[in-house]
Parts: sequence; C-alpha cells; structure tokens
Amino acid sequence: MLIVVTGPPAAGKSSWIKDHAKANDIVIDLDLMALAMAGPGADHHAHGDVLMRVVHRARFAALNEAYQHLDKVDVYVIHTQPSAKALAKYKRLEARIVTIDPGREIVMQRVKAMRQPEMERVVTRWYNARRGRPRDEMPQASRVW
Repeated sequence: MLIVVTGPPAAGKSSWIKDHAKANDIVIDLDLMALAMAGPGADHHAHGDVLMRVVHRARFAALNEAYQHLDKVDVYVIHTQPSAKALAKYKRLEARIVTIDPGREIVMQRVKAMRQPEMERVVTRWYNARRGRPRDEMPQASRVW
C-alpha cells in the first residue's frame, strides 16, 4: 500500500512515519535522502541547490521503482504539498493520504526553533492553500515536543 504523508514543515511527518512504518517498508523522505547524500556534518534541513537537484532526481527514481512493489511492501512518501497532478496519481495508485497538522501556532513555534527562517513562508503557503478546508484529518499534535 502507498501511504502519502502530507503537512507543513515541522508538523511531525517523519515522526508519524517512524511510529507507523515497519523495518521492511520503504520510506521516501526528501530530508533524509538529502542528509544521506550530503557530506559529513551537513545541516538536517538546509542544503545547496546542486545537492537538492540530485536528491529530487533520486526521489523521482525511487518513487517510480517503489510504485512497482506496492503489492509486496508498504511505501511511505512524505509530500508536503502535493499538486493536483500528484494527488491524481496517488488516487490512481489507491494511496492512503495522511495529513499531519498539529496547528499553525505549534508549527510556527517548531519552525522558529528548529528550521531556517525561509521555512516560515512554506508554512504560510501550506496553510493558505488549505484555507476553508476542514482540519479534522489530523487535529492533534503528532507527538509531544
């Protein structure tokens, strides 16, 4: 099965996957991929353009391969804000969409404490795109911070 985990930066998407995925599942997490491909001592969330270009291509290839094995393993994908095209593909693949949203105030506190300042814009964009939609998919915090 394909499980797509969405939510703003610092919502707890990776933590949710750690709590649900099994050792033999596939987890496609752009941040973890970037960290794995970066040099020693790299920041967990701040990466250069060249590295991110390589990581995005690797993610694309990993997704395409993982989709071929959905009948054998669960595949968890972190996709912060999937486009309509991506959502249509996930629907065709009968994905389960999980939205992690502990609330804008909590997310902004986490971003200020743990992420680069430009992530505040990504959080704002995520919440603006969801304006008017119900927040009942995942109203509680993902974990105690």
